[in-house]
Amino acid sequence: MVQNKWNESNANHYEGLGELVYRSNLIGSDRSVCNWGGGNTSMKTTVEDFRGRPVEVMYVKGSGSDLATMGAHNFTGLRMEDIRPLIERDSMSDEEMVSYLSQCMIDASHPRASIETLLHAFLPYKHVDHSHPDSIISLCCADNGQEIAKEIFGERFVWVPYIRPGFTLSKMIAEAVAANPQAELVLMEKHGLVVWGETAKESYDRTIAVINEAESYISQKQSETKAFSGEKFSVLDKDKRNQLITKVMPAIRGAVSGEKKMILSFDDSVDVLEFVNSEQAQLLSQVGAACPDHLVHTKRTPLYIAFDPSADNADDLLLKVEEGIQNFAKDYEDYFSRLASEGDVMFEPVPRVVLIPGVGMVTTGKDKKAADISAALYHRAIAVMKGATALGDFVSLSESESFAVEYWPLELYKLSLAPPEARFSRSVVLVTGGAGGIGSATLRVFLEGGAHAVVTDINLEGAEKVAQELNETYGAGRAIAVKMDVTDESAIAEAFEKAVRQFGGVDHIINNAGLATSSPFDETTLKEWQLNMDVLGTGYFLVAREAFRLMKQQGIGGSMVFVGSKNSVYAGKNAAAYSAVKAMEMHLARCIAAEGGSYGIRVNGVLPDAVLQGSAIWGSKWREERAAAYNISPDELEEHYRKRTTLGVNIYPSDIAESIAFFASDAALKTTGCMITVDGGVPAAFTR
Repeated sequence: MVQNKWNESNANHYEGLGELVYRSNLIGSDRSVCNWGGGNTSMKTTVEDFRGRPVEVMYVKGSGSDLATMGAHNFTGLRMEDIRPLIERDSMSDEEMVSYLSQCMIDASHPRASIETLLHAFLPYKHVDHSHPDSIISLCCADNGQEIAKEIFGERFVWVPYIRPGFTLSKMIAEAVAANPQAELVLMEKHGLVVWGETAKESYDRTIAVINEAESYISQKQSETKAFSGEKFSVLDKDKRNQLITKVMPAIRGAVSGEKKMILSFDDSVDVLEFVNSEQAQLLSQVGAACPDHLVHTKRTPLYIAFDPSADNADDLLLKVEEGIQNFAKDYEDYFSRLASEGDVMFEPVPRVVLIPGVGMVTTGKDKKAADISAALYHRAIAVMKGATALGDFVSLSESESFAVEYWPLELYKLSLAPPEARFSRSVVLVTGGAGGIGSATLRVFLEGGAHAVVTDINLEGAEKVAQELNETYGAGRAIAVKMDVTDESAIAEAFEKAVRQFGGVDHIINNAGLATSSPFDETTLKEWQLNMDVLGTGYFLVAREAFRLMKQQGIGGSMVFVGSKNSVYAGKNAAAYSAVKAMEMHLARCIAAEGGSYGIRVNGVLPDAVLQGSAIWGSKWREERAAAYNISPDELEEHYRKRTTLGVNIYPSDIAESIAFFASDAALKTTGCMITVDGGVPAAFTR
């Protein structure tokens, strides 16, 4: 049952528009009550206009906001005296409606009003709530839903057949409610619920009460039958699921990234596994969307993979996924061709949701948030299908009805409100030594540019701190922290597996993990030599090799940037081990570049010098050792390095980060096997 979250003590802190915000947030906070981004709420009140005159105004949710998180600035105020006469009209196009409502706004800075503004305006109640509760949509998407509704609600409801939101539906609802004095709610076929009240609490309480009446009835019916006709496949154990999904997600990502790259999410929640393993999953999943609001994020149907977890192996799954995505694209292109009007522009013809028996669900999107929204909405679809099939047969919008919503200009307007994509949007970067000065600065540049990040470091606590900062600054879920010792082959493989399960793959790797030692050549021990070789040589090789394998599997190219050193091309005094391995790094990068070109994999190097700020290396014995090599005190080292540059500057982590970002970006799309020095100009280290 859905919980009534109204708290009188909390509600008393609000009045007017603040109370509407409070109520809206409560409704949106439970996704079984209202979809992400869906639903709308309103209140009618009196305010003073700019001349101090009392004006009746309706505040309604603005287009493109989410009830769970919206604030007062997300509502639009409209003059009721301008809107109310519209109900006398016989018809009104969407374009006319949008234009007309824009003239009714009390403040031009308010967002565009909800698509369903007239639904709220035409109902003669102070507070109106429209939501998409699982139990109600189950009822509204059952073939016998109207008959069942009579059993549950008697004469207290109005049932309206499916019509796309707009003037006609709004007028139909208002007239049907007016014709039924007992009406307390509206059930919108294949869509959702509308209730009202004279107070905010009355409207909210009715939403919850109505949902729970339906939920109670459906729960009883569900107890009398097996969900989705029972289990067809047994769920694989967690380790086996992880193995399969780690192997298949890069292939999925490559296959769906033909036009634009996609970020992936994986979900093997209990309800997902119950559905994908069921007898009815394949049939039900192809009926159509559970709610019009889902369509832009999930498309009309998911891709169901006919995988038998008890008989098929990983190679079978890879083949079925690749064939399935190809067939999905062809079917979607045909769907678009049949129904498109002049001016329609086809979305990427790839699935937003991929269902795999025994394994779970993969969702795709332009970023992690979008992929997660698709997943969240399909959880709601599963709940709706489970409820509807307990009552009768699950039904959905027809193909033409679905297209009319998916490519509806008023729905597409919401997408236009998203911020523009940046230079690293839709990409994933993995940085070694991510907790350090250069690593963390690089991560900030990439995430500022729209990337998702895997922060790896042998210092897990430091990596977690950086990831937390990135998520707080750039949005939840944009970065994960992974402990990784670059000398440990299994740890590297595990880190890439985590990256795959989190985002679907990796586009950029920054080989940055480092250390430094200093000693005269004849005092350089084998242990010191081997330490440099292990971390800076073998470590860079192992990370690059794992990335190369993954990038080949994805088939969408990629970039690697090796963070070398001025010493990669300059024989540093008392630093033979460090300098020799740094030189090897750059030649390794060139070798990989030579092999990677045919796969679209670019490999370049950035050669910094004397980046003291935020560096764990320069906080170690290296500072003292380098100072001793130049016969100066450690405190004089920064000034010493500045003076020896031709530009007379110090080098900071952000300087290195920008050069790394340049090589990884499309600005260097035709550059590979190259090096940039970022050292302020040290003539002895000029590349030649």
